[in-house]
This record gives sequence, C-alpha cells and structure tokens, in this order.
Amino acid sequence: MSAIRQILITNVFGQFLANDILGIVGTGKLRLPDFWPGDLLGTNELFPDIETAGRQLYRLFYTMVSFVTLGTSFSIYLALGSDRSIYGNSMDLGIESWMVTIPFAVAVLSGAFSLTSLVNASPLGLMPSFRAQTGEETNDVGAATVPAGNTLLGITRDDEMKFDPKGLTRITRHPLILPVVPWGFATAVLAGGRPADVILFGGLSLYAIAGCYCQDLRVLREEGSVGTTFFGSDESRIINKKLKSFYDQTSFLPFGAAVDGRQSWDSLTREFPILPFLIAIPFSFTIETAFLRFLGVEYNLF
Repeated sequence: MSAIRQILITNVFGQFLANDILGIVGTGKLRLPDFWPGDLLGTNELFPDIETAGRQLYRLFYTMVSFVTLGTSFSIYLALGSDRSIYGNSMDLGIESWMVTIPFAVAVLSGAFSLTSLVNASPLGLMPSFRAQTGEETNDVGAATVPAGNTLLGITRDDEMKFDPKGLTRITRHPLILPVVPWGFATAVLAGGRPADVILFGGLSLYAIAGCYCQDLRVLREEGSVGTTFFGSDESRIINKKLKSFYDQTSFLPFGAAVDGRQSWDSLTREFPILPFLIAIPFSFTIETAFLRFLGVEYNLF
C-alpha cells in the first residue's frame, strides 16, 4: 500500500471522496471550537485542503484495514488452543526464573517507553506539541495562528516544535513504534514460546521495523505525508526542510545518533523524561499483566 499511498491520499481520498463526493474540503464548517488549540497550518479547520482531508480519510481507511487483518490473525491465534505457557499457567518467580523476569521486564519497559513518547512529540507521530501562546502570532510561512485569548487555557498547538530533537527523539526518531520490536519478541516468550506465539508477536515486531523503515523512505524520497507532516503545498515544502533537518540529527537505531556524535550524551540524559517514564511503568505493567491473563497465562511476580 505504501507504493500507491500518495495517489490514494491526494486523488482518491482527497479529491474524489472528500472534495467531489462529500464536499467537506475548505468549507470551514467542520472545525474544532475556537478555544481549542489548532495547528499552525490549518488552524482549527479539520479539512482545510485536499491534502489534509485525503490524509485524514486515508488514516481512517488504513486503521480499518489494519484492524481487520490484525483482528483476523489474532482470532486465528486464539483459536489454536489455551495451553500457551511453557512454564504453566502460574509460576512463583525465584532466582531460577530469569527466563520469565527478563522478557517481562523488557515488555514492561518497552511499553513504558512507548507510553512516554505520547508526551514527547515527534514529527513522525500523531501526537501534537503545545506551548503557551504570547499575543497575536503568525508562523514562518505567514499563516495566521489562533488569535490570542481564543486558546484553551492560553495553550496553543505548535507542531513546528517537534522538529527539534528532544528527549526520546534524541534516542530514536521512532519512540512510539520502535519499542514494539522488543515488546513483541518478549511477549512471544511470555505467551508460551510456541510457533504461533513467535509468528504473531514476532511478526508484529518485524512489521514495526518495516513500518518505521518505510516511513523513513517516504521522507527521504519526499513521497507524501508522515506523522503530522505532509508534502504538496508551499507551506509543507518549507516544513519539509525542517523534517529533513530532524532526520539529519536523529537515528533509526536507538542511540545511533549519540554514538556517531550527532547527539550529545549530556543532552540525551538531561532531557530524558524520567518522571513520565516512571509514571508509565506501572501502567505498562498493568497492561502487560492483563494482556497475558487474557491469553490464559498468569505469572505470580511477587
């Protein structure tokens, strides 16, 4: 689907569906409330132009396709049987239980890293970035922002901030999706280590790698949208320069940019969002435990 992605976004979902059929492009009728922080390019309008409308509808379509394919795979996996754990359905962990404690710790910490990325915005993710607004503003492409006083609690959305590597993006430019790789392999072990476990959860890990790699290729080849950034308009081409700068300063592999000198270890450790990460750990622990119980596997960790 990546090969025809931009054609689908612009011609099918943008021009044909959103503009010609639904007539929702640039009408100004579908928008967030004035007090809600909108982005700097489209302000608060949900479908300001064909590119944006096509991108939003394409995401909905892609989510539905992913839900069907993954849901089907997971249904088949669940139908294979309930004897999932090579350790039994319950286990008291001791010194000899490293085969459980290590993958469980990997799964929990990976999940916590992904959860933390939700407050560490990246131009490759869908989470916006926010800041306090100071008076009437325009961005560097001349587009007017939301007037002062019309934002929620004085906070305005500013996605251009995401192009400056900070915190987790100094470690990897894919802080949300790349942790799926260790999580998938660790969960495959915890779920039982059977071929079905390795195929499903290991497959998710490989899919995460492929997805991040294809996202990088789209940026390098300037092939349409990635995350909250898209190409095709004059404003977006200016933003694209910032995106390329972001790529030049960051790495695909964790800590790669720090190892080769593009990022400093001091900035990486100083900006690491330690408090959100610590808060995310118990949430990740709860999610992983509940998920394993859903699969019929339960470990007595304490």
